[in-house]
Amino acid sequence: MTNFTRRQVLRSAGVAAVAGAMVSGTAASGFSASQGGVFGHGVASGDPMADSVLLWTRVTPAPAALPGTGLGPDVSVGWEIAADAGFKKIVARGTAATGAARDHTVKVIAGRLAPATNYWYRFKLGQAVSPAGRTRTAPAAGAAVDRLKFGVVSCANWQAGYFSSYRHLAARGDLDAVLHLGDYLYEYGPGEYQARDVVVRPHEPAQEMTQLAHYRRRHAQYKTDPDLQALHAAAPFIVTWDDHESANDAWKGGAENHTEGAEGAWMERVAAAQKAYAEWMPVRYEPGGQLYRRLDFGSLASLSMLDLRSYRDQQAANGADPSVSSPARTITGAAQMDWLLGNLKSTGPQWKLVGNPVMIAPVRVPSTLNTAELAGVQKLMGGTSISGVPYNVDQWDGYEADRNRVVRHLRDNAVKDTVFLTGDIHSGWACDIPADPASYPATGDSVAAELVCTSVTSDNLDDILNVPPRTASVSVENAIKAANPHVKYLDFDSHGYSVLDVTAAGVRMDWYVLAERTSASSGATLSTSFNVQANSGKVTPTQGGLQ
Repeated sequence: MTNFTRRQVLRSAGVAAVAGAMVSGTAASGFSASQGGVFGHGVASGDPMADSVLLWTRVTPAPAALPGTGLGPDVSVGWEIAADAGFKKIVARGTAATGAARDHTVKVIAGRLAPATNYWYRFKLGQAVSPAGRTRTAPAAGAAVDRLKFGVVSCANWQAGYFSSYRHLAARGDLDAVLHLGDYLYEYGPGEYQARDVVVRPHEPAQEMTQLAHYRRRHAQYKTDPDLQALHAAAPFIVTWDDHESANDAWKGGAENHTEGAEGAWMERVAAAQKAYAEWMPVRYEPGGQLYRRLDFGSLASLSMLDLRSYRDQQAANGADPSVSSPARTITGAAQMDWLLGNLKSTGPQWKLVGNPVMIAPVRVPSTLNTAELAGVQKLMGGTSISGVPYNVDQWDGYEADRNRVVRHLRDNAVKDTVFLTGDIHSGWACDIPADPASYPATGDSVAAELVCTSVTSDNLDDILNVPPRTASVSVENAIKAANPHVKYLDFDSHGYSVLDVTAAGVRMDWYVLAERTSASSGATLSTSFNVQANSGKVTPTQGGLQ
């Protein structure tokens, strides 16, 4: 996401415990848990299927075996998964080898599990035992499902605040999974991107990530956060990346925040980012493989998780660039587009959910905003403009031919109940997807809905304008909604998380906002809720709040 260009971002820089308990003890290496922990980066699970789930941890088998160092012995880590929290009903166990070649991370597939079932898991190395994690398998194919609940998050910048959103989600106890829609971590060094002009927590290493050791150390830092550890231990994650897992505004051949030569070769940098991601994230992905994938949840829902960075062409120079509408340019790549359209069909699970890292709804910003407002929206939505009016070429708006193909497919095949779940833009939105998104204002019956979660901590419009929340941003929101009638809800100011409630009757998203992202103990309140009724393709408010 383009919040700031590389030069704009270089400013002067001015809890719940983890689920389970760290068992004290000494590993065979003699490394004590009290020194930071053999399992100091927690445990996680991900990509739940009806008969299996991926389990993850990272071990520190010796004091020198710190993330990114390439040091430390090869070890064999035990794992077990049980049908009860007390581990009296073990259903599977095994061992997994790890070492410095994979930064001492562990990923295993626990199989032969029962569908729609809660399980508990843990790892062992010598006498050290990890915290326990809870996970849940997906319902069986075609099985009747009354309800699904997902946490929905995006854009968690360590330097901009604390991850209280994760703590609140972990405390719920009712989530089938957590959808992380990208920007799980940020590449910037200290002072380059934070909370307005304050570095709340400096990044480690103290430089921009460009090499494998940097990416590994940054992933490791994020996984020391107690709230993130708690959420990983409470529910399985289903993740995709956006740009900051590698570099801002990444595309298949480079990134805005990458200087070829001075920061090495892009292909080497992105390969390092993807290797660290594969090692450190609970995802069924290995370097060189395919991140986009589909998970099914009985007869109620399918979830197509997109990768909108690996195959996209370079962003257009600006919104007036005719290449914005060129059919030769793509955001998905040909193979992923065919795969996505194949998932969006009238047969199979009722709800077609799409994990979508950047917005697909068309957005035009009116020129009636004042100079400061236009500049603020441009920094938030993108670094390009048409005649001084912001236009986000990093979103599907910059790849109109691909968006038109998706919209036409839904319209011409009468595909109902498609909902795009989106992150990236550091703001909350509820939008209809018009059948003619290229017109201004966009017209035609809505063919799908889009629900966009806020950032966990990353700056939004009030931060950019340096004003109190719900002041100057409100008039900007109203102007954008007036210019884009398909946008039914917009909150440019809040940080927080969302909860998605899926039933046969409808899909509802609840937006929860933090009281203060720079407070480790921040509370959260329900801001608003929007519903997508079955067969409607439209978003409607369900209760009060910011609308």
